[in-house]
Amino acid sequence: MLAIIGGTGLYALPGLKIVSSEHQSTPFGESSGELVLGSLHGHELLFLARHGKSHRLLPHEINYRANIFALKRAGATMVLGFSAMGSLDIRFAPGELVMPSQYMDFTRGRREQTFFGGGVAAHVSTANPVSQSLVQAVQAAAALANQTIHTGLTYACVEGPRLGTQAESRFMRAANCHLVGMTNVPEVFLAREAQMAYATIGMVTDYDCWLEDPSQHVLASAIFELYGQTLGRAKQLLDTLLRQPLPVPETDIRQALTHALLCDPSTLSPDQLAWLKVLQR
Repeated sequence: MLAIIGGTGLYALPGLKIVSSEHQSTPFGESSGELVLGSLHGHELLFLARHGKSHRLLPHEINYRANIFALKRAGATMVLGFSAMGSLDIRFAPGELVMPSQYMDFTRGRREQTFFGGGVAAHVSTANPVSQSLVQAVQAAAALANQTIHTGLTYACVEGPRLGTQAESRFMRAANCHLVGMTNVPEVFLAREAQMAYATIGMVTDYDCWLEDPSQHVLASAIFELYGQTLGRAKQLLDTLLRQPLPVPETDIRQALTHALLCDPSTLSPDQLAWLKVLQR
C-alpha cells in the first residue's frame, strides 16, 4: 500500500474516499495528526500530514518515528512525501518540481534518528536511500501530465526552523548538494529501517541565499506564496500517478532488516519484539 506524507499546504488528499481517520499512538510517541485510510482511483491509500492538519509542528518538532511507524503498522509498503525545498543550483528554478535520490544530514542531533537502540542493535544500509521504482513511476506520470520533474539530485537537510546564512548555503553548494530542506531527514532513513520504499516530490520555492542578488533572498511569506502555486501542479502529478498501476517496492528494500539486526531476539523485551515485528513485515 502507498502512503502519502503531505508537507506544507497539503493537509488532506483531494478526492480521497475516507474509510477511517484516527490519531495514532505508537511505542515511539504520538503521530503528527490523524492517519487517514481511504481509496482513490482504485488504490487503497494512507495519508498523513507531516506538520499536522493546521501546520502546528516545526520541522524539529515532528515525531518522525511515530509517523513512519504508524504508516508501517497500518500496512504501508511505500511512502511518497511532498516537501518545500530551496535550490542550491541555478538549473533548478523556483516553481519547478524535483526528486532527490541522495541525502546529506546537517541536522544537529536533536531529532530521534533511528528506531534502534536500547538493546535492539541494527545497522541498515542507506547507500541508496530512495526507491528508484517509485521515482520511475513518478517520472512516467510527469510525462503523461506534460510536466517536467528533475531527478537524481542531492538534498541537504538542515535543522531549522530559521533559514540559513549565506555561508551555510555556499557550504552546501560546495558539498555538491542541489537542494536544501528541513524535513526529509530522518524520515527517509526511518522508512528504510521500516522496510518501506521511499521517495519525495519537492517543490522548489527559492534559490536559498547563495546568490549575490539580495532580491533572491526571499522572506518566508514569499517562499510559501510560490509554494502554493507550485503545489497545484504537484497535486495534478499525484492524481496522474494514482490513475496508473502503482510500482512494486524493490526486494532489497522490503528485506532491509534481513542482514541488519545484530542482537539476539531472545534478549529483547516483549514490547521490543512487538514493534520490531511491525518493522519486519
